[in-house]
Amino acid sequence: MYHGLLPIWKEKGLTSHDVVFKLRKILRMKRIGHTGTLDPDVEGVLVVCLGKGTKLVETLMDSDKVYRGEVTLGYSTDTEDASGQIIERTRVTESLSTEAIDQAMASMVGEIDQVPPMYSAVKVNGMKLYEYARQNIPVERPVRQVTIRSFQRLSQPIWDPVEGTCKFNFEVCCSKGTYVRTLAVDLAKQLGYPGHMSQLVRLETSGCQAEQTLTLEEVELLQASDTLATRIISLEQAVQRFPQRMLNEEDAVKIQHGQVLPRDYFGTPLSEPTALFYQDKVLAIYQPHPQKPDWIKPMIMF
Repeated sequence: MYHGLLPIWKEKGLTSHDVVFKLRKILRMKRIGHTGTLDPDVEGVLVVCLGKGTKLVETLMDSDKVYRGEVTLGYSTDTEDASGQIIERTRVTESLSTEAIDQAMASMVGEIDQVPPMYSAVKVNGMKLYEYARQNIPVERPVRQVTIRSFQRLSQPIWDPVEGTCKFNFEVCCSKGTYVRTLAVDLAKQLGYPGHMSQLVRLETSGCQAEQTLTLEEVELLQASDTLATRIISLEQAVQRFPQRMLNEEDAVKIQHGQVLPRDYFGTPLSEPTALFYQDKVLAIYQPHPQKPDWIKPMIMF
């Protein structure tokens, strides 16, 4: 049984659930989850939680993501990516200037409002938006506020006079819940054309980067050679983003029993979720009590 995080490089064609299903067979363990779905057409970093690591799923999902992709101007699709049906076309008759593109991208940095795509899992009145789309049922989509930390062009625009399109690559760092497809479509609109996201790769999520990942094939080989443990991010490493406190033996016993404690029990009042360690092992993450301001309580028990 493994406990910790395993960053996987999800290949195109697989759903995030497919990855978890395959890992359960390879590792012969059921307690496996992931920290954020990747569409089948998107490849990249998928952080998988193993054993007690599954208790960290919710906290890890809140992290920023980094994507690299391509936007195509000239036509839009019903899914907002290359897999959908074309719904609008306007030929690009000349190449766009890099200045115009960069200015439009810069204007989208910060807190912005997004309307999620119809082909998404966002729920409205108990139904997912893609279920409305497949049944051709009109529905008002909720506006969501997301944060774009950075949005940069990575390549020169490539104009195709035959196809009437213009393409360029980008990189974006964004908050949880951002639809990069929608970001690409909105960027195209700012530039005066229908558009869609034609390629996408996730480079970073939940604090894990592409360089740390393994493919499913590599996991299988390492598991067979009994060396996979060297590539798993331990629980102690996984909680490094939290403030930390070291415990003595007496306090460790109280924490292991999940006791609710006074806010200033450890001296300085605990004001944010904090990882509690005993003998280099993380025992729990404690947080201020939501109903009792003078107390702290377990947020996660390991």
